[in-house]
Amino acid sequence: MVKKILSKTYIYFILLLMYLPILVLIAFSFSGVTSIGDTVAEGESWFSTIYWTRLFSNTKIAGEIWTALGNTLIVAVVSGVVATILGTLGAIGAFYSKKRAQKAIEVTTQIPVSNPEIVIALSLVVMFVAIGIEFNFWTLLIGHVILGLPFVYLSVRPKLQQMDPHLYEAALDLGATPRQGLFKVIIPEIMPGILSGFLLSITLSLDDFIVTAFTRGAGLLSGDKTIETLSTLIQSKLKKGPIPPEMRPLTLIIFLAVLAVAIGVTVYKNKQASAVRVRKGRANV
Repeated sequence: MVKKILSKTYIYFILLLMYLPILVLIAFSFSGVTSIGDTVAEGESWFSTIYWTRLFSNTKIAGEIWTALGNTLIVAVVSGVVATILGTLGAIGAFYSKKRAQKAIEVTTQIPVSNPEIVIALSLVVMFVAIGIEFNFWTLLIGHVILGLPFVYLSVRPKLQQMDPHLYEAALDLGATPRQGLFKVIIPEIMPGILSGFLLSITLSLDDFIVTAFTRGAGLLSGDKTIETLSTLIQSKLKKGPIPPEMRPLTLIIFLAVLAVAIGVTVYKNKQASAVRVRKGRANV
């Protein structure tokens, strides 16, 4: 009994440490204080929506924030789609390759995962400079694809190993073409892994600073200026002073969006698992 109470207390304590900073930031998004920790002037209310108003107003900082958010989302979604396609095809190709090729691909894929991001960023910079490529959106996109691709591969690979290897062969025996077997048999079976890899690659792209700082150039919503994402915008503002308070309500918006996606993915996976159990039950009958 005591062991059970201590284990639960430990888990809740870790969860508190993880989410308390986010909850504090969300709470201060409805405050009028300039910096977190400042005291409220006498006679004024702590609760205020002034920074929500400024975030959606036509001010310079609001424009910079929305431009950075747009750039961040575009790069994350595009790089996530590309990384998911390449990572999924790579995982399928490796799964049906010979063992020696599988081991080589496994080792090659795990190198970017174990390497620090600074190594990947510097390597890309040296390669782009040596080739003579001008830094722009495409160099930034390549960097983010390389960052997320191995994680997509590692998400899809276990689903392929869990899949019945005879399903694809049965589809071919029943008259399906290799392309039909891929899209109607293999892809549906590994879809949870593909979706997890896609979301993971987007998360890595949204959170990245080092690769972005080294590989970005002019383009996207920034026009002729250097591309600013949320991470690079916050870093540039920190050089001049505190983080703009308008970032606090944006944090709440992002948190709620991520929470909605996480709930949606969980519901989807539960439905998929239930469908698999139903199919297995019918097969046993």
